[in-house]
Amino acid sequence: MIDADKKTIITTVKKAWGTIKKIESMLEEGIYCANVAQQINAAIGLLKQANNKLEVDDFVKELIRVWDVSTRK
Repeated sequence: MIDADKKTIITTVKKAWGTIKKIESMLEEGIYCANVAQQINAAIGLLKQANNKLEVDDFVKELIRVWDVSTRK
């Protein structure tokens, strides 16, 4: 994994973790459920974003590997 991508993914996961902690406190405080649902959707979006970045990195690595194999002489 490229260091820049790794940092981006870590930052995104940390944001998701912060959002999840906020959801927990909102639930404990009895906050209106539409607001909780909005935060849950935000956490899901952040985790999907991190997952997509991981998948793209894996896809690029596979393309490079296949290209290297196909161009050997």
